[in-house]
Amino acid sequence: MAKRGTPKNGKNKALHTKLLKRKKDKLRDDKQLRADKLKAILKATQVKDITGD
Repeated sequence: MAKRGTPKNGKNKALHTKLLKRKKDKLRDDKQLRADKLKAILKATQVKDITGD
């Protein structure tokens, strides 16, 4: 039978999950930003090579 009342560490677990989610989102966004920057650099070099500058 389940205990009555609030869970023992429910609040801490919820905060920890929230922080981990925030960290994962930040890492994913940083990774995507890095990939976009790299694509932009590659595109710029390809355009430079085509024009012969």
